[in-house]
Amino acid sequence: MPIDPSVAIGAELPGTTFTWTSSDVLLYHLALGAGAEPTDPRELRYTLENDLRTLPTFGVVAPSLRVFEPPAVRFPGIHVDLAKVLHGSQGITLHAPIPVEGKARVDARITEVWDKGTAAVIVQEATATGADGTPMWTTRSSIFARGEGGFGGSRGPSTTAYEPTRGPDLVIDTPVLPQQALLYRLCGDRNPLHADPAFAAAAGFPAPILHGLCTYGMVCKALTDAALDADPTRVRSFEARFAGVVYPGETLRTHAWLDGDTLHATTSVPTRADAPALTGITLTFD
Repeated sequence: MPIDPSVAIGAELPGTTFTWTSSDVLLYHLALGAGAEPTDPRELRYTLENDLRTLPTFGVVAPSLRVFEPPAVRFPGIHVDLAKVLHGSQGITLHAPIPVEGKARVDARITEVWDKGTAAVIVQEATATGADGTPMWTTRSSIFARGEGGFGGSRGPSTTAYEPTRGPDLVIDTPVLPQQALLYRLCGDRNPLHADPAFAAAAGFPAPILHGLCTYGMVCKALTDAALDADPTRVRSFEARFAGVVYPGETLRTHAWLDGDTLHATTSVPTRADAPALTGITLTFD
């Protein structure tokens, strides 16, 4: 059996130690489109060392910046084909602002395995700790494994979407550069689906698609800029569900609602009849 929840749930995954520099942070921000207004002091917080501040979503990619091989989906009690796997959701909670350079260790475990009938959902939680053992951030992600359900496990909790009772407080349009995916792949994800037209066509897409985590980071930056005066150190958590593909050269449109210290949002592609890109977006802040 490819999935055995009795073995998988709670399983500890091999930890890894990693480092990053201000150059890594600068590249990540530029790969998200930062610096489009190169003399704007708010943009320079992302692109110049003088007052550099790290966007929280950098913590999601920092452990794998120099890992170019696609991961195998092989965990204790879980062995599925990578071709069947989709990134379902991603979240990060900051225990303190991420420094612009540092060293950390990340340790992960499987927290949930849900049986959706025709598919399985595997939830993983990872915590990065500094050299002194202090927690720095925690990520939580889910992957959707098509064709791997039916093993008799729990279906998991139902998801309740935020339902606004008024029009959005913010509507933000974010252009995706034609070369955005080519830039973002320098942050570690070299999957040819995001760069090679022939590979994308064989996978059923008319062109290479943008990395989901690039969309994720771009939307976090857009909300931070619009609601928090471009100060990423105020963000405490950010999460979203991946709902559809984005192509380089398109424009993202994000509708956001402010509720106390929380922003709820959705992101779509208006030129494709508001095709959803990210749903269930939640950003909390100080």
